[in-house]
Amino acid sequence: MEGINETIQKQLEHRTIREFKGQKIPEEVFKLLMEVARRTATSTGMQACSIIRVTDRELKKKIAEICNQEYVARAPELLIFIVDQYRNCQIAKEKNYTAETARDMDRFFAAFTDACITAQNVVTAAESMGLGTVYFGSILNDSEKICELLKLPELTFPVVGLGIGYPDQKPQLKPRMEMRLRIFENAYASFENYLEEIKEYDEEMRTYYDLRDPGRPVDSFSNQVVVRFSQVNSKRQEILNVIRRQGFDLMVK
Repeated sequence: MEGINETIQKQLEHRTIREFKGQKIPEEVFKLLMEVARRTATSTGMQACSIIRVTDRELKKKIAEICNQEYVARAPELLIFIVDQYRNCQIAKEKNYTAETARDMDRFFAAFTDACITAQNVVTAAESMGLGTVYFGSILNDSEKICELLKLPELTFPVVGLGIGYPDQKPQLKPRMEMRLRIFENAYASFENYLEEIKEYDEEMRTYYDLRDPGRPVDSFSNQVVVRFSQVNSKRQEILNVIRRQGFDLMVK
């Protein structure tokens, strides 16, 4: 395909890596990844996200228990990207300004977006250097406990975890649905029969093998949708309450 360079090729080959070699990432490589994080785009230049580098083995195990994914504890590098309006609020206080707006949803979502963009930028950089990555949205299985474990102050909140290391597996490239179902021009487009639209994709998913369940093809995408919607985590449903307890004003009327 015309225009593909080495970085884009790596992105097109993205795979989630859950098993890593015991080899540590050299500190200079880690520092370079953090420099990429530092240079990532940020809303209005406020840099309102931070990263917790988890190196304590026992802490990793506790986070893995929350995630219900034991391999979290084996990630050579485990990073937690967080909303961080605390820092700038403290700066404002030292300038004799009470920044009550630091608690509003505008600032929360700006910082949340910053954290997501930063995490993806780190992933792109890591994979360009031959490293493997895995996102852990599962840290939100118990966001209040994560806040407690990481000693997060008010005006902070965990967004996503990221495992990084040298891959010790090569998963099959996971199928994705056609972009005609996900990209629209000028306005959202809906379809009369989605099952018909994804019929071929459903079949393709049935031939995909996930290494978490070796030797067994996964279910169709449409069946996976139903299963995911049927799975309920009460603590995740209460996330807004945790965000409120972290000091943010939801401004719900």
